[in-house]
Amino acid sequence: MISSPLRDDMKTEVCSLNSEMLQTTHLKSGEDAHISLKQNASYSNGSHQILAPNGIDDVLCDENNCGTHICSLPVISDAADDVTREMEPDTIPVTKKLKQQKEMTFQDIYREEYDDDDDDFEDSDWEPSQEDPKKWFCTNCTMVNLDDVVHCDICGEYKDSEILRLGFFASDVAQEADHAELKLEVRDGYKDSYMWKSEVNNRTAVGYDERMLLHSEVEMKSQPHPERPDRLRAIMASLSVAGIFPGRCIPISGREITKEELETVHPMEHIEAVELTSSMVSSYFTSDTYANEHSACAARLAAGLCADLSTAIMEGNAKNGFALVRPPGHHAGVKQVMGFCLHNNAAVAALAAQRANAKKVLIVDWDVHHGNGTQEIFEANKSVLYISLHRHEDGRFYPGTGAADEVGRMGAKGYCVNIPWKCGGVGDSDYLFAFQQIVLPIASEFAPDLTIISAGFDAARGDPLGCCDVTPAGFARMTHLLTALSNGRLLVILEGGYNLRSISSSATAVIKVLLGETPKFESDSVVPTKAGLQTVMEVLQIQMKFWPKLESSLARLQSEWPSFSFQNRKIVHKRVKKKGRLLSPVWWRWGRKRLLYDLLYGRLGSKAKRCARRWP
Repeated sequence: MISSPLRDDMKTEVCSLNSEMLQTTHLKSGEDAHISLKQNASYSNGSHQILAPNGIDDVLCDENNCGTHICSLPVISDAADDVTREMEPDTIPVTKKLKQQKEMTFQDIYREEYDDDDDDFEDSDWEPSQEDPKKWFCTNCTMVNLDDVVHCDICGEYKDSEILRLGFFASDVAQEADHAELKLEVRDGYKDSYMWKSEVNNRTAVGYDERMLLHSEVEMKSQPHPERPDRLRAIMASLSVAGIFPGRCIPISGREITKEELETVHPMEHIEAVELTSSMVSSYFTSDTYANEHSACAARLAAGLCADLSTAIMEGNAKNGFALVRPPGHHAGVKQVMGFCLHNNAAVAALAAQRANAKKVLIVDWDVHHGNGTQEIFEANKSVLYISLHRHEDGRFYPGTGAADEVGRMGAKGYCVNIPWKCGGVGDSDYLFAFQQIVLPIASEFAPDLTIISAGFDAARGDPLGCCDVTPAGFARMTHLLTALSNGRLLVILEGGYNLRSISSSATAVIKVLLGETPKFESDSVVPTKAGLQTVMEVLQIQMKFWPKLESSLARLQSEWPSFSFQNRKIVHKRVKKKGRLLSPVWWRWGRKRLLYDLLYGRLGSKAKRCARRWP
């Protein structure tokens, strides 16, 4: 929600549960205005509570110091220093109390995960740096490196990586000498090793529009924002080098979705709040959800492509499809904008399919973060079955929702299935085991007319936000299993994924399955980790009340528990956790080891300590 600072004559103060920061916004006319970061929803035991409608300021009532939230219309400040005036003494206790209730953002994931060590680290004797050393940001993972380093200290990517021109086929240790030769070699290898169906039978449609690249963060903070245009560029480069798209797929032209179509998912106040950003060069809905003057158009294009792809599939003009879209959508709920998401693309696609005569739609969300927005939109709708596999950690992982006992409400209980992983490092075996025991049995009984995958690739090995371990082969196999549903009518929609090599290789593997490739399996038997098995059994115990056929599966697993030869979770988790520590945004770790932090950013004293513990 977008708001402006209050005038001098107002006795109320803005209470933003999400952040105390105010971001400066430059209007197209060149005049300065300020946009305060707004909290869209708060979570308590996985439920949503909308605090204020879009476009309305959330302020504290100062009558009798009650601290009640009231609304006022946005007002542009007369002077920039309005926002820095001191708070009145009687409002300070309320503000301090509200600070503790702020929304958890993607960045809070790592603050919780890595603040458990070095708590008594003494840095009072560090000498401050006098000048900033030269540094560069890795194209692949966005992490910062000192200038004299040739390969990224975090992911190993070459400093002058050509991943945006060659996709994941580019060398990660040197520049390619001959791009044309590489492309021929890759395409010849694909012809020899992949089993393609005939082009006539494939009819795989891909939706993409370059205008979605214009959605970007205007002013870079401490490093590039993870949700950046390069995500699409790397995927498109990979598909081009492989000769997959353009070439083997049907292109779907970009179309901006209409307000009438969006209103089937979001109320007009939500739509107008997003549209308002078109008149601003830079703005923020939450501390990690930005917008610029092109963002509203990009969001309309993404939603329009998803709607058109689902309609084309339902009308028989395409067998299946992949929506290469951004901004992502599964965190966007009925009224809230959050988690990099503006409009809910999967929800738009599902309702478009129903207008094209699909009676039942299945949405499988394998993004590492729970799709709280999609769940909210359909939690009382029996015609849409929502199944999510995500890292949860008892609500400590963003966005905090998606517990196993969140099953839907009213007459649609059981039509929301959450499979919440208890820790990071979850890999192919646990995901495929959950597919075999939960996803496919429930989906088969539901018998959808269209299957939609909210395909976030941030559960992929190497992703800096997810810190899990799913491989491209794992994503390909999950996709292949879902092609058996809905007579093969399958729409894949891009959600998250922030390591360019991981996202581009995983997306390419999925599209190859849509084109007819049968992924090669190392083994038909899938052995989960102990933590993964426990999660699956907990979900089965809850969901068998609504899907009785799961009761026999639970009984069988309970009887086989002693005979399971579990993967060594301790070893796997140690390996991946170490990798996660390396891949985590560096300023949170370096902020506590202040010498290196000061060298890179020149932050001194208590200011550095404060900045190390919040999104810069």
